[in-house]
Amino acid sequence: MTKFTGINHLAMATGDMEKTIRFWRDLLGMRLVAGLGRPGLRHYFFEISENDCIAFFEWDGVEPVEKKDHGYPVRGPYVFDHVSIGVETEKELYDLKDKLEAAGFPVTDAMDHGFIHSIYAFDPNGIPIEFSWPVPGRDIRKTPVLVDRGPSETALEGPDPQPGQWPEVSKPTPQDWRVAFAGAGMDLFEKPNHFEKKGEN
Repeated sequence: MTKFTGINHLAMATGDMEKTIRFWRDLLGMRLVAGLGRPGLRHYFFEISENDCIAFFEWDGVEPVEKKDHGYPVRGPYVFDHVSIGVETEKELYDLKDKLEAAGFPVTDAMDHGFIHSIYAFDPNGIPIEFSWPVPGRDIRKTPVLVDRGPSETALEGPDPQPGQWPEVSKPTPQDWRVAFAGAGMDLFEKPNHFEKKGEN
């Protein structure tokens, strides 16, 4: 079974990278760890944790989305509701709340969800963000819980992957075919690094 290491990155969109950097790097404190682009396109990555990033494409004409409360039901085509970013301590949760309020961003009071305490806000692009502190002793990863009053039949099979649901691999990729072709991002290691230039001043 594949061992996943986290969300390598979530890819969002913005029409204003300057405001996006100010929010994610300067207000929230997430390092800007990679940036590439050309006229009309930027793609920047901010470090959430040692395994996780959030990335933004900047495209001309992108506008902030209309704000929708986190988890509020919708109809029709829809793919994304909100992103929840974990914090280590309760103090950090309230420090973030205070920072957001001081910067003029509306933020909710902390909500107790049983296994996490969360606050909710929006970034300058209208992206709904939740910040979550795990309640000590209530780790749903170690002890999964299902209390849905109308549970999905498939969920009742248990928390672990169920074998035999999908076809087995019959044609694995041969070793000599395992080649990664050049894609966006190769510039990060082939062109002058603007961060290094800044350090030379």
